[in-house]
Amino acid sequence: MPNKFYFRKKDTNHYTVAFYNLENLFDIHDDPYILDDDFLPDSEKQWNRKRYEKKLFKLGTVISNIGFSRTRKAPVLLGVAEVENKKVLEDLIQTKHLREKNYGIVHYDSPDERGIDVGLLYQKQYFEVTHSESIQVLVYNDNGDRDYTRDILWVTGILNNEEIHILVNHWPSRRDGAEGTSYKRIVAADKNREIIDNITNENPDAKIIVMGDFNDDPFNESVKKHLVQGDLFNPMERLLTRYRGTTNYRNQWNLFDQIIFTNNFHKYEKGKHSFSNAAIFDKDFLKIYKGRYKGTPFRTYAGRKYTGGYSDHFPVFMQLKLN
Repeated sequence: MPNKFYFRKKDTNHYTVAFYNLENLFDIHDDPYILDDDFLPDSEKQWNRKRYEKKLFKLGTVISNIGFSRTRKAPVLLGVAEVENKKVLEDLIQTKHLREKNYGIVHYDSPDERGIDVGLLYQKQYFEVTHSESIQVLVYNDNGDRDYTRDILWVTGILNNEEIHILVNHWPSRRDGAEGTSYKRIVAADKNREIIDNITNENPDAKIIVMGDFNDDPFNESVKKHLVQGDLFNPMERLLTRYRGTTNYRNQWNLFDQIIFTNNFHKYEKGKHSFSNAAIFDKDFLKIYKGRYKGTPFRTYAGRKYTGGYSDHFPVFMQLKLN
């Protein structure tokens, strides 16, 4: 667990914006309206209060350290995925390393069958929410039945006196194969484009950040062709290599977790935010340290086996400089 960092200087005019897939952050109570049976005390996974509180503590430790070595503060904005409900986020922000950060929560229940949602945490002293809504992604299977996936969370707010829009996503999975499900992620990408176009039609200078677990890499069609057009920049393209990503499947790295933003974050204007850098937060304490899976994310469960780690994804972050 990290407790020491080397600081060159305090960059107090830098602010971290991050995204983190929390890997099945469920409470221990049965919700009859969702498929949460795997995450109950009497389930095969034996998801009990001790394990729940241990995971919350570990996640709080991670979140408090994202970008900290430069900014000396926890992320001012943090998009999250795979949370069961608002209560688990309330429990998360009350853990040891986060309770003094004064985080607010934006969360809506989405129609996902497993009940996992997206959300946004924000530090109230830096960000004020002025608008939020949950936008459905209508996806249908080959037989015409609706595939109930996660909604897009759209939050507008004031960050250090500048208006910023945030879209938090968790796109349809690859569970039935990457190619066979790619059309679903294209639908999600197109929905984001629709929201972005609506925002910029009203305000061509709007600053927009799109983040999430896209279940596609930066070079896949959904991201590269449907989402990222001339008005957006994806700093994650240069981060994915054969040896590094945010999640690892069968010894292959993917960078499904991404933060993308409008080009006007490259402009330098007094009193406004500009893009400084982007990175994967993959410190050694987040990795399996030995054996066959050495170097990959230290997760909470490997199949049904409890391993007691953090998440099967590394967080990603970008840093903004207030000029």
